[in-house]
Amino acid sequence: MHKIALSLSLLICLFLTGCGGLIDSYFVETPTDTVQEKFEAAVESMQSKEYGKAAEYFADIKDNYPFSPYVVESELGLADAKYLNENYLEAADAYRDFENLHPRHEAIPYVLLQTARSLRLSYRSIDRASTNVQIASEYATRVVNEYPNTEYAKLAEEELRLSRKLLAEREVFIGNVYYKMGNYEAAWNRYTRIVKKYPDVKQVHDYAKEQAEASFMKFREENAEDIREDRVGSWKKLLKWL
Repeated sequence: MHKIALSLSLLICLFLTGCGGLIDSYFVETPTDTVQEKFEAAVESMQSKEYGKAAEYFADIKDNYPFSPYVVESELGLADAKYLNENYLEAADAYRDFENLHPRHEAIPYVLLQTARSLRLSYRSIDRASTNVQIASEYATRVVNEYPNTEYAKLAEEELRLSRKLLAEREVFIGNVYYKMGNYEAAWNRYTRIVKKYPDVKQVHDYAKEQAEASFMKFREENAEDIREDRVGSWKKLLKWL
């Protein structure tokens, strides 16, 4: 009995104090990376083009360390990581979140420009609604008007040009659908609107002008035929009555 008790005591002692600290491995938390280490890991991931991984680090800092000195940079880094990873709608949301949280931050001209780019690039097909492209043009216009003396103003002018080109092409697409359907009045109205609204998009403007003329001619011919048929029909009714 004495030997058994001694053996148990020895095992307990070994378990508590020896064997590489078994207690520590079960009950003591493993030290985690500091916020600085996480931020540095995020930056390294960006440099190595591991944008998804970088986004995870930045999001972790943003969500779990709101009072860290790295949080503002992480909020912007998260938006950039999503943009570079081609998650454009998520990037646009992240840039807009940054603007809402830090409206006076020195990076706001850049943030507005990136919002415009993200929204434009999220537009995948001409047969889809162009709402985001319209909003993109508004963000680009803000940079041009509100920050004219920054390096981003010139870039925003180009971004605005690209957005307006997409919007004009979308309008032409709709006009062409009406034309092919034989709805020449609707086509003429659409092409005419393009001519008035997008004189700066020359190629589209010139095409719309030609199509507006063709649509109007078709519409007039169609109306003339309708009038002629109405007149003939009226005479037939009169003769039948006589």
